[in-house]
Amino acid sequence: MKRVVAGVASIVVAMVLTGAATAPPVLTGTPPSAPANATPAPPVPEDPTDSVRASEYWLDQYGVREAWNTTRGAGQKIAIIDTGIGRGPVEFNGAIAGGTDVSGVGSSDGRTPVGAVDANHGSWVASLAASRGTGNGRGMIGVAPEAELLSISVGFGASTTKPFTEQIAEAMRWAVDNGATVINLSLTTNTLDWDRSWDDAFEYAFDNDVVVVVAAGNRGSGTDRVGAPATIPGVLAVGGVDPNGTASSSASTQGITIGLSAPSERLRGVSADGTLVQWNGTSGAAPIVAGIAALVRAAHPDLDADNVLNRLISTAKPAAGATTVPDKLYGYGLVNAAAAISARVDTVSENPLGSLSEWIRLYRRADAEPAPTPTATAVEIPPLPPVTSAPEAGSPLLPSRDSVLYGSLPLGAGTLAAIMIALGVTAAARRIRQARISREPSRTTNEESLTS
Repeated sequence: MKRVVAGVASIVVAMVLTGAATAPPVLTGTPPSAPANATPAPPVPEDPTDSVRASEYWLDQYGVREAWNTTRGAGQKIAIIDTGIGRGPVEFNGAIAGGTDVSGVGSSDGRTPVGAVDANHGSWVASLAASRGTGNGRGMIGVAPEAELLSISVGFGASTTKPFTEQIAEAMRWAVDNGATVINLSLTTNTLDWDRSWDDAFEYAFDNDVVVVVAAGNRGSGTDRVGAPATIPGVLAVGGVDPNGTASSSASTQGITIGLSAPSERLRGVSADGTLVQWNGTSGAAPIVAGIAALVRAAHPDLDADNVLNRLISTAKPAAGATTVPDKLYGYGLVNAAAAISARVDTVSENPLGSLSEWIRLYRRADAEPAPTPTATAVEIPPLPPVTSAPEAGSPLLPSRDSVLYGSLPLGAGTLAAIMIALGVTAAARRIRQARISREPSRTTNEESLTS
């Protein structure tokens, strides 16, 4: 995912740190003593002079502040499977319900950021989902400010020797076992397929009624198509748009599995050390949607995960640039928190984003089908014919009938024939030689002496 684009001005950071000294509890409604005709206080304190809170444009544009009139996500747990949520930022005070490390290099509570390059990534993601500000209506606030967070630290790349696929499978199970109602995965693998260990891990989440939200990936970082886990049936893959609601050319990607779109540019994020940054990427779009999913679950506790997903995609605002529904860039449209909370939506009996178990049945057939059961009936083999008489015992030093008939006799006949042939050839050669000598004339030389 794309990293920090630019730091916020130093004066903004100073305001955040100053506000951290006094952090009163977040108000949840109108005080009982307020007059009946008085304007209700906002459900979440807001300081109109705070530039940090004012920069969170998605709170108004995507109906989050309106949804806060009904719920702020209390009672929900959002698991952030990422590089770990830092301990320092005051924005996370009271928000972390637990955590763990699955990388083998972090701390047991998942609060030590893992990775030399991506260490702040988990804190940025968590702050968009459920940070609680710095007090007095100031500082960055998440989409579901009363939801709790589970910090699960994962190591990317060379930061750990533990296989990445194994880490994610373990993290998914831990999140489910520790009460997560929403899981956020702001990561991609750049491949359509996924490790088989993820079949069971993601199916475990679905079987336990957990909403799984994942990032679609960014073209700016080299991802030109949606990759796993955004390709897993049943997850809510989130694409990214700019502040105008147009698909981001750098901080998003495309693919038929995209379910919703949310802001992915000019986002705010709280780093592990409390520094406020501006960043881009569907890594940020995903936790915005995860936070809204927590709001829906809190407002409609009777709905299962399938119907929460159905509400989110059914109430999405149509994207101006979409050509189909769902669209490969926008999915079903732009997420709309207020409509997802208040609209009348028919219930469904299955996940509208697909069934992982059915996919496994079709494409992992060799593993899914049971092995054939061996038959218990014994196979009848006909008996061999009986032996009429046993062979007579003989001395091993004497030849037997078979050895004489098939060994000694042929060998003797062959040897005799060879001897006869050799003798015939020798006799013939002798006769030829004698005949040749008898035909040769005598050679007598008669020499005469001549006078000189």
